[in-house]
Amino acid sequence: MRAFAFDAYKQPLHEILAPEPTVGDHDVLVQVAAAGLNHLDAKIREGEFKLILPYKAPLVLGHDVAGTVIEVGGSVRSLKPGDEVFARPRDHRIGTFAERIAVDEADVALAPTSISIVEAASLPLVALTAWQALVERGNLQPGQKVLVHAGAGGVGTIAIQLAKHLGAHVATTASSANAEFLRGLGADVVVDYRTQDFEEALSGYDLVLDGLGGDNLAKSLRVLRPGGLAIGIQGPPTPAFAKAAGLNPVVRLAIAGLSRKVRAQAKKLGVHYEFLLMRADGVQLREIAALVDAGAIRPVVGATHPFAETATALDELGKARIRGKAVVTLP
Repeated sequence: MRAFAFDAYKQPLHEILAPEPTVGDHDVLVQVAAAGLNHLDAKIREGEFKLILPYKAPLVLGHDVAGTVIEVGGSVRSLKPGDEVFARPRDHRIGTFAERIAVDEADVALAPTSISIVEAASLPLVALTAWQALVERGNLQPGQKVLVHAGAGGVGTIAIQLAKHLGAHVATTASSANAEFLRGLGADVVVDYRTQDFEEALSGYDLVLDGLGGDNLAKSLRVLRPGGLAIGIQGPPTPAFAKAAGLNPVVRLAIAGLSRKVRAQAKKLGVHYEFLLMRADGVQLREIAALVDAGAIRPVVGATHPFAETATALDELGKARIRGKAVVTLP
């Protein structure tokens, strides 16, 4: 079958003829209709995540899928051939840039019925990231204040809507060109990152979701109220994450060094910092699908590309400024 893989870190993505997936007892085989493009794919190819997500090349990339179930393993009971589904396959079983993929049943959910299959493919990774940050880690409550950085991006567009659904006061950073669009998604405050300093404009926030890292993360700590929480999805990883992930002692020591500065800053300010590497979760996807069908969340697809252009589309992901997600579609 056709697929897109890279042969070694920092090498380009290219089309290959890949073997057909093996369908395990608890797997569903999905005929891929569309696959979302994520910055995580680009970062894995560049080797930026190899400390915490070590992969062997050649590797077929792709973390989002929507399509039709064409075969199920012998122990699968919740899904059947013909079901339209969406999923974020678990780490070390990725590979949605392909015509077919076998996914563990536990990672899969029926796709929302009120949106297109292309829109469904845009959701899993970013929606799970938003859910795990705001609901699971942040325990966001009505009336609390949350800052979502990069509001017009894939995670941002979903996180703003989810936070508003949860009853929060939502601020975001974006360009002025996206301000009205983001207010339409539920943002109460939009800070133009080109002309304004969000640290001067905002204060007393309960939660920050940061996908930029570096100085942006350091400044985010200073807009939190005492006891507030900043969740970083760009990094740096923390010792608590490394321990929970079962990483070896040498890697855990290296990770402790990477995050030492930001953890010290957080402690000095009386706030908290956590690193989030989202995980696959079919149960949470079912919750997200229900919110989509109820009209609380709508996917934002800013660009679509034919499957044959997957490599080019991934290369352009960090250059082109689009709203929401880019998706590749299969014939």
